[in-house]
Amino acid sequence: MFSLCYLPTAGRLTLTVIKCRNLKAMDITGYSDPYVKVSLICDGRRLKKKKTSIKKNTLNPTYNEAIIFDIPPDSMDHVSLHISVMDYDLVGHNEIIGVMRVGSHAEGLGRDHWNEMLAYPRKPIAHWHPLLESKKSEKEVSKIL
Repeated sequence: MFSLCYLPTAGRLTLTVIKCRNLKAMDITGYSDPYVKVSLICDGRRLKKKKTSIKKNTLNPTYNEAIIFDIPPDSMDHVSLHISVMDYDLVGHNEIIGVMRVGSHAEGLGRDHWNEMLAYPRKPIAHWHPLLESKKSEKEVSKIL
């Protein structure tokens, strides 16, 4: 669950990662160490990426962390956000638990959430989003999304 809020006068997009529930267990302990990574994509290129803190040993983390991007109003039609819920690993690679995308060119709920945010400026719009499972590496996923 996350909220989107756009301030057109300031050109500021705030994505607040609220919480996740029923995440897939990625560690042998039966839990995960999840964090959320958000990438700002424009015309297929990643411009910025930001991430939340890591929540240890949980499948239902609560974050309430704001991630802010500066995006001029005339660029809003060209950008999208790729959101990856990741499992932090001390040794080896961090694994992707699931991914999703929001933006004017996203599909389904990702596009609807984006359009609702644009229709109600200065107002945080929160929705639950299902994660898509990813069998691919993070680099391959970023090419697809």
